[in-house]
Amino acid sequence: MRLLSLLQADAKLPVADLAREVGLSVSACWRRIKQMEESGAIIDHVTRLNEEALGLDFIVFAVVKLTVPDQNNMGAFEKAIMTWPEVMDCHTITGAADYMLRIITTDIHAYDRFLRGKLLALGIVSDVQSSIVVTKVKQSTALPLELMSVKAR
Repeated sequence: MRLLSLLQADAKLPVADLAREVGLSVSACWRRIKQMEESGAIIDHVTRLNEEALGLDFIVFAVVKLTVPDQNNMGAFEKAIMTWPEVMDCHTITGAADYMLRIITTDIHAYDRFLRGKLLALGIVSDVQSSIVVTKVKQSTALPLELMSVKAR
């Protein structure tokens, strides 16, 4: 867990530094990292970008309801959103709606173009409830690894 925590905080740390922090030899540390990659525990190494500095700081959470949430419509919707770079996250949800999307774009006009030109243009969306983010209070990419030990108890 300590190794994963360090990697979540900074994936660019040299293996020698990681090994020293967790009390392993460099080769043993490297093997553990490779094992976690092969097992799927580590899925990627990415660079986080600053949305505001890049002008991509207009964030919308959209709750989407399909006209008929059957296998065909859900498949078509999920295939379409995979091609839309504005959609950062898409989750199927319980309740009155079918999906929750996190969308990032440049401004309200770009969101309107996305909404009309892509989302509603599919012809299978019956309702979209959009919530525009005013202030980002917390954003994390780090999983709460401390919960793993709680679950194991």
